[in-house]
Amino acid sequence: MPAKQSARGKSLSESTQFMISQHLWLRILAGMVLGIITGLLLSPSGFALVEANMAFTIGEWIKLPGVVFLGLIQMVIVPLVICSIILGIAESGSMEMIRRLGLRIIPYFITTTVIAISIGMALVHIIHPGTAIDPALAEMSLASGAAADSIPSHTFNDLTIPQRIANLIPTNPAKAELERNMLQIVIASMLAGLALLGIEDKTAKPFKDLCIAGQVLSMKIISWGMVIAPFAAFGLLGNITIRIGADALVSVGLYMVTVLTALACMMAVYLLIVKLFSDFNIRQFVSGIREAQLIAFSTSSSAATMPVSIQCAEEKLDIRPDVSRFVIPLGATINMDGTALYQAVAAVFLCQVFGVDLSPGELVLLMMTTVGASIGTPATPGVGIVVLATILVGIGVPAEGIALIIGVDRILDMCRTTVNVTGDLTASAVMQKWLSK
Repeated sequence: MPAKQSARGKSLSESTQFMISQHLWLRILAGMVLGIITGLLLSPSGFALVEANMAFTIGEWIKLPGVVFLGLIQMVIVPLVICSIILGIAESGSMEMIRRLGLRIIPYFITTTVIAISIGMALVHIIHPGTAIDPALAEMSLASGAAADSIPSHTFNDLTIPQRIANLIPTNPAKAELERNMLQIVIASMLAGLALLGIEDKTAKPFKDLCIAGQVLSMKIISWGMVIAPFAAFGLLGNITIRIGADALVSVGLYMVTVLTALACMMAVYLLIVKLFSDFNIRQFVSGIREAQLIAFSTSSSAATMPVSIQCAEEKLDIRPDVSRFVIPLGATINMDGTALYQAVAAVFLCQVFGVDLSPGELVLLMMTTVGASIGTPATPGVGIVVLATILVGIGVPAEGIALIIGVDRILDMCRTTVNVTGDLTASAVMQKWLSK
């Protein structure tokens, strides 16, 4: 039965209708363009219409809607992910369905992540963007301290493999939520959903109703945030452009081109997957997911985009709810192809900048580390740069080096999140066909 005919489906539609109506995509696009223009006009390294201190003060004020917008999203991400995954499993109808889906979706996610990382590594070795960076600029980035907040105190090397596996079980769910350990949260949610499948409907109903209420409330708050999304896009991009200016864009321009080219290649891979392994043609698929892509681009959060992704999957692509409501929430947490690709490119780029030569074995290790790091990365804006700092520590690159690219990270974050969301919807389309066999 189509999702829009069910009680939960109606709630989905009501809570997310504003996101894909009233030409919101056009308003957000206009806000982004105006933000970049405003930033270039005010930036000290742009047209400098006002003095530098005044420009930075204006930037702080115009980004305020964006700060409020991101705060609303981050406030509800954990309950949204928990409720969506629990309901996705509990409403699947049978343990057999979940088993069949799980045995297909996990290998699929890992395969596409490896493909994404391979594309990124290939392009960064072909283009060599790190060789275009002035060594003096690299030294300045080390001394600036601009990346201090992004350097983690613990790395993946602190735990043995058995400890990492044991650490997947959230022995303290409250602590997992406090620390935003999304992988533990996902596993706890999956266990709760599986448990609901094994108990009587009468007993399970109150908890299901609570999860439905939690999901709908979370999406309602996100829909409120969407009211100011165009202003948020204007303010965030305006403030970024004021601070980085044209000079920073030029200095890391080749790096940005490398990342964007690799992301475009991954998008082409998705379209090829859709053509070969789903029942959709490319035009139909692209038309059906564009609203989700735009929301992903403007929010930089695949979790915030989740309600729109589910609605696009079910109402635009007619994907079965038992597929979309399991694959998309799970993918929003562990299927981070765009993020993994970006981290691989950035890591090798900084190796080139600081003269760190990686052997073939070290490149394979970097790939494996990036796959592991991308799984469970919180689906919130800016988290990718923190994970990158962890990866850099493991390969001998000064984590402070991310100051060199942190200025343009927000722009690239928007692009890689769009790829992440496209990957989740691609996976839903593929799983729909595979499960029908």
